[in-house]
Amino acid sequence: MLSLDKVQVSIEGVRVLRDVSCDIVERKTTVLIGRNGAGKTTTLRAIMGLIGLDSGAVRLDMEGLDKFPAYHRARAGIGYAPEDRRLVADISVEENIILPGLALSLDKSEIKRRLDEIYALLPQLHVMRERPGGGVSGGQGKMVALGRALLIARKVLLLDEPFQGLAPALALDYARTLGELRKHRPELALLITESSPVLLDKIADRTLQIERGEIVTTSTEG
Repeated sequence: MLSLDKVQVSIEGVRVLRDVSCDIVERKTTVLIGRNGAGKTTTLRAIMGLIGLDSGAVRLDMEGLDKFPAYHRARAGIGYAPEDRRLVADISVEENIILPGLALSLDKSEIKRRLDEIYALLPQLHVMRERPGGGVSGGQGKMVALGRALLIARKVLLLDEPFQGLAPALALDYARTLGELRKHRPELALLITESSPVLLDKIADRTLQIERGEIVTTSTEG
């Protein structure tokens, strides 16, 4: 389980997160909704160690992550797909996907096993695997970022605004993919940020609402 305990974060002296506490539970999909600027992306960046905490704690399976460097999150099994995708333009789609595995020195057989698993879930990535990262559309880039995050995600998967900027048809396709992911990788704890939870209604187990850096409401499906 991933847990945040009274997390406070400031950016350039302005408090962005205020006592954020929540649990992201294995085998469940948690959706964090809020307006632009509410603190959704900052929450994910705090989990990944990409921004420092003023106070509070982030724990995975009761182990505090704050004392470790940012890359430890990936090594611990947390996959992260940022809103802006951050693909390397000059290398292929497949090389983008396996890049974090190489950075963590996974052996070749394990990388191949995970890559085959990703291609089974996202066959469109296999089709465009040789295309350069800079040659994919915005929607395709979202899928590549998802594949890259899945290569690392053994325990937790964080998706930041995955539907942002997608055409309706692509958004529906992405939502279906997440439904299939839940079936194929049921052990994962998913945390997905969104401005509107409509596309995630069918797979969300829990919804959190954040306003001005504070969790204000929670709801549980079923």
